[in-house]
Amino acid sequence: MLKIQEIREIIKLVDASSIEEFVYEADEVKVKLKKNSGIVISNHTPEAPKPIETVQAAPAVEAPVAKVAPAVEKQEAKTVETASTESLHKIVSPMVGTFYQAPSPDAKSFVQVGDKIGEESIVCIVEAMKLFNEIEAEVKGEIVEILVTDGELVEYGQPLFLVKEN
Repeated sequence: MLKIQEIREIIKLVDASSIEEFVYEADEVKVKLKKNSGIVISNHTPEAPKPIETVQAAPAVEAPVAKVAPAVEKQEAKTVETASTESLHKIVSPMVGTFYQAPSPDAKSFVQVGDKIGEESIVCIVEAMKLFNEIEAEVKGEIVEILVTDGELVEYGQPLFLVKEN
C-alpha cells in the first residue's frame, strides 16, 4: 500500500515531467494520474436551433446593451483580482475528495484568515474514500484567503488557500 507522502511525490514528479498520464498498479492498488490538458470533451448533443421570434426593434437593441455592460465590469474585476493574487502562493488539493477545515464538526478550524503558518502546519483535511488526509502548508507565511467552504468537494490541483509567503 502506498503512503500519502509517496503519492504526493509521484504527483510532483508527474507534474514536473512531460508525460500526460501515469498508471501504477501493485497487488490490489491502482493509481492513475492524468494531467489537465485544458481540453474538455463532452458527449452533450446540441439542441436544434429555436426559431427566432419577431420582436419590436427598440427592446431588441436595448436588451443586449444591458446584458453586456455587467459582463465587461466582471471581466475587469477578475483581471484586477488575478493580478493581486499572482504573487501569493496557492496551497492546492493533492487529491480529489471532501474539504474539511477542522478535525471534527465541533472542533476549531485548523487555520483562519490572518493566521501565521509554518511549512509543516496542517491547514485542512481532504477526505477520500473514508481516509482523512491531513494537508500540510509546505510553505511559511500568512493565510490570506480560504478559497473553499467546509464540506465542499475539491478536485486534484484545486487551490484551497492563498498564502502570503514570508
